[in-house]
Amino acid sequence: MNEPVSEQQLKHLAGRMVIASISGGKDSTALALWLIENQIPFQPVFMDTGWENEITYEYIQGELTRAIGPITVLKPKRDMVELVLYKGMFPSRMRRFCTTELKVKPIIKYLSDLLDQGIDVCNAVGIRAGESEARSKLKEWEWNDGFDAETWRPLIGWSEQDVIDMILKHGVKPNPLYLRGASRVGCWPCIFSRKSELRFIADQDPGRINAIEELERKVAVAARIRAQAKGVTLERDPTFFQSRSGTGACIPIREMVEWSRTTRGGKQFDMFYEQPEGCVRWGLCEAGPEGGDE
Repeated sequence: MNEPVSEQQLKHLAGRMVIASISGGKDSTALALWLIENQIPFQPVFMDTGWENEITYEYIQGELTRAIGPITVLKPKRDMVELVLYKGMFPSRMRRFCTTELKVKPIIKYLSDLLDQGIDVCNAVGIRAGESEARSKLKEWEWNDGFDAETWRPLIGWSEQDVIDMILKHGVKPNPLYLRGASRVGCWPCIFSRKSELRFIADQDPGRINAIEELERKVAVAARIRAQAKGVTLERDPTFFQSRSGTGACIPIREMVEWSRTTRGGKQFDMFYEQPEGCVRWGLCEAGPEGGDE
């Protein structure tokens, strides 16, 4: 895909201020570079959840800012740690308050302030149809009542390779986490992390696992205090990860990490696990049958 901006898109944008959501990931980076390439003025904004890897923060403040210009940082009322301690619980599939509180509300306030100034805006996001079945059903343009603005998805028809090509074309270094083998970057980790993603984090950043374990202890204390105040009994201590089987069982982070190191079915440790070659994926080094070992 990776096509120049069309006349239809330009007409749609006429008189509007483009706000581009930036995460430090490859898709939003490609989005920003595509906007620059097509001379479409935009304001990049980053929703700081307080739950990103330090490498991502450094990337956004350094390489990405140099490539696309100053990035406006939006902060929520409470960051991830403050939020779960305040609520005495972790987000879950049924109560995904992390996205609402840490990302949606800050961007709604930012857009609302612009709208109050009489500025017509559209929110550009780097979402691709190939990422998931749900995203494959999304349209390029869609009105969002919550934002009181239109959402624009110019990369909706792009492939992952289109994204990588755009970033390399402009000589921009990708987020270093990709080169280490990460399949995606963002919340570190997300409550919906796949088995391989959790294992990657445990291997690359064991300190993060320690921090989550300590956070689980603190949230359990907060949950007990809240339960006592309400005169109810807490059935189980909350944990960062919960079972997806429908039981809602809380599984401590250490058990989840052990599970992530097993083969399919979780009954046997995987002795032949190899870390993905991120640099190969980005075409920045050689490996494999015809490549070298470096």
